[in-house]
Amino acid sequence: MANVKDPWELALMRQSGRRLAEVVALLREAIRPGVTTAELDEIAEREITARGGRPSFKGYTAGGDVPFPATICASPNEQVVHGFPNDAALTDGDIISIDVGLIYGGFHADCAFTAAIGDVAQDVQRLLDETERSLYEGIAQARPGNRIGDIGHAIQSYIEPQGYGIVREFVGHGIGKRLHEAPSVPNYGTPNRGRLLQEGLCIAIEPMITLGNHETDMLDDGWTVVTSDGSLAAHFEHTVAVTPKGPEILTVLDDSLSHPG
Repeated sequence: MANVKDPWELALMRQSGRRLAEVVALLREAIRPGVTTAELDEIAEREITARGGRPSFKGYTAGGDVPFPATICASPNEQVVHGFPNDAALTDGDIISIDVGLIYGGFHADCAFTAAIGDVAQDVQRLLDETERSLYEGIAQARPGNRIGDIGHAIQSYIEPQGYGIVREFVGHGIGKRLHEAPSVPNYGTPNRGRLLQEGLCIAIEPMITLGNHETDMLDDGWTVVTSDGSLAAHFEHTVAVTPKGPEILTVLDDSLSHPG
């Protein structure tokens, strides 16, 4: 099957993921009131290059006509994903979703997180916490013998009872020599349905969750996705390998966290 990595390729995926985890840690440290997403974009590109990598997103077309113009996707508040970095300063009470990828040694890694800027309302912080938790619920199902539907079902069954919306139009994906490979990895699904998860499969799992309903709109720039009802959205993502020991998260720095459960 496509996208199943041999041990040599998986070793390179680990190197790519580790470098991206280092960049993400620096981005998290830089986020504060007053910083602009353009400044965060500069940090990301500089640090990716310093580690011998290249930005995965910059110039990417995703099959469309407009290349993505930046290294990171920076999506504040009601923006779900694919927002353009700009010179507007982040302010206390905002949330910001950062999605970033790099390619190193011919292999991509992809990671995303949503951060609170200063103090946010309790329900907003809970949205961030529960979205991140749903990511790990999905990751826990990335085991040989399970299926893609098991991942989506785990996320859906955790999130929907809490009243949140699960974005349908944008999903996770296989990853490797290309940023987006088969299979698609929805954040909803039916257990024991979909592609069989085999050892060596590498996927990006990325729940996008809203405080409102699941519907989204695309802005005129051809990239930025917003919630249709104006509700806030959170986005968390890791690149994960399916191994005999279970899921291995490639985009974390702490080795003790790379094999959850």
